Amino acid sequence: MRFDQYKFLDVIKDNLATLKFIRPTDIQFKAIPPIINGEDVLAIAQTGTGKTAAFAIPVIDYVARQVADTKKHHIRCLVMEPTRELSIQITEVFNQIGKGTGIRVLNVYGGVEQDAQIQALRSGTDILITTPGRMFDLIHQGFISLERLEILVVDEADHMLDLGFLKDIKDVLRHIPRNRQTLFFSATINDSIKKLAYSIVRNAIRIQISPENPVNKNIVHQVAFIEMDDKRFFLERLVNEHEGSRILVFVRTQVRAERVFKALERAGITSETIHGGKEQSDRLKVLEAFRNGDTKILIATDVSARGIDIQGVEYVVNYDLPEQPENYVHRVGRTGRGGKKGYAVAFCSKEEKPLLADIEDYIGAKVDLLKIEKDLYNETVSFTADETQNDWKTLLKEAIIEEEKPKKKGKR
Repeated sequence: MRFDQYKFLDVIKDNLATLKFIRPTDIQFKAIPPIINGEDVLAIAQTGTGKTAAFAIPVIDYVARQVADTKKHHIRCLVMEPTRELSIQITEVFNQIGKGTGIRVLNVYGGVEQDAQIQALRSGTDILITTPGRMFDLIHQGFISLERLEILVVDEADHMLDLGFLKDIKDVLRHIPRNRQTLFFSATINDSIKKLAYSIVRNAIRIQISPENPVNKNIVHQVAFIEMDDKRFFLERLVNEHEGSRILVFVRTQVRAERVFKALERAGITSETIHGGKEQSDRLKVLEAFRNGDTKILIATDVSARGIDIQGVEYVVNYDLPEQPENYVHRVGRTGRGGKKGYAVAFCSKEEKPLLADIEDYIGAKVDLLKIEKDLYNETVSFTADETQNDWKTLLKEAIIEEEKPKKKGKR
């Protein structure tokens, strides 16, 4: 079935055609009909399968029809997102699909001044896309009313729970009508997510898209055994050997992100970092620079991972293996999008081998081993451009050079 065969508004069909949305993905094909019918939906599908459009398209069509009939703007749909970056990204999708429909989409998140958001709320909003913190601030200040809400979307529910938003999700139920449609989307499912889902949905249509290997088939993913202190040298080599490629590097902490940034800087390689320790305005600038190609190397933590939905990421580097195995799938899912080939490589130290085992258990398959011959390993560590390199081979070479200098002068 093609999108132009659905009974959506013509303007939405035109927007989908412009965006090259021709046929629905599996999750879209299965989720759209029950959403159109007003049923609650519990959908589980891996990253990169088109979950956002699965709820955005039917929600926009419904809200646009209501606005056209009533000529009034109030919050009819609330979309809850775990991170600011993801809320911004989802808002872009809603605006693209809803262009020309007359609906008003507003993104509300923290880390920025609230005055502009308050002014937009006063003007009237149909679809509110938000992170929990700023939303509750504005509810308590009396600027957000959810009394006439018709649709609640809890997106990236697994990540919401990881970030400790369980209480926020439950609290929002106190502010919205009991008679509503609830759409619950998650990339993974476990007992905690099931418990939460069944506490807020009613007789939901359950949809689960679970391929044997949760890693996108367009991604070639490999692991290389590299000692912790040597990882920076191999990252330098990978970047230099793929000059001009867009590379996304994942690390475990904010401190690690800044250290890797400095290591690349010493090697003459330009990069940027994105993590929770940066101001929101800086994070947005960094993402935009990576999106438009001004920045080729981006170093990120998992908190920001799901907000990075950027086409054309050729390589994902798991500089540090994630402590949560499902985050491996989310990380590598940043490449191989839109049907294009993607490459992901993980740097695994001795200490991280148990994490690798957990990842392989989670995805139900072995990650292909990228063997590095001893000579190539030593060469990579020895010939780095990083000026702080102090391994014994380099020191030995420097000592030999210094020792030979007077001998050469004596021969003249």
